[in-house]
Amino acid sequence: DRALLAVLLYHGLRREEAAQLRVSDIQERRGIKHLQIHGKGGKLRYLPLHPTAAERIYAYLERSGRHQDDVQEPLFVPLRGRSTGTGITANGIYAMVGSYAKAAGINVAGLGVHGLRATAATNALEHEADIAKVQAWLGHANISTTRIYDRRQLRPEDSPTFKVNY
Repeated sequence: DRALLAVLLYHGLRREEAAQLRVSDIQERRGIKHLQIHGKGGKLRYLPLHPTAAERIYAYLERSGRHQDDVQEPLFVPLRGRSTGTGITANGIYAMVGSYAKAAGINVAGLGVHGLRATAATNALEHEADIAKVQAWLGHANISTTRIYDRRQLRPEDSPTFKVNY
């Protein structure tokens, strides 16, 4: 769960994108580990693998008894219950995120994986990522979609009210 949550929060993936990941989607490009993401409309994008996410993925693979050599295997498989050999589903990811939110006492209507995606985008923008790069990172065709994910304007402390100075 920690590895999957890290992938979601450090890479801003859709739940379907995370569910489709295979071990072979961890690739080295120019000396840096990347995730190959199979996005909407069959579009591929490559995201540098965040060090924390990488650490958690490799720990997960080791503890699950799986290996990086199992390249065609789904990256994330359910470890509880009966083993089916299939990866976690998008709905399984949704349920997992919801259960952790509930356990943490977070009761926000509609909170789900997409909220984590918006959190990742806003966090990147708050730390001075260029919005055009965030657009490509999220796999958005149009930058206006990326702007919807930017929750910075919802913070009252950033209101122009507090910028007025006489």
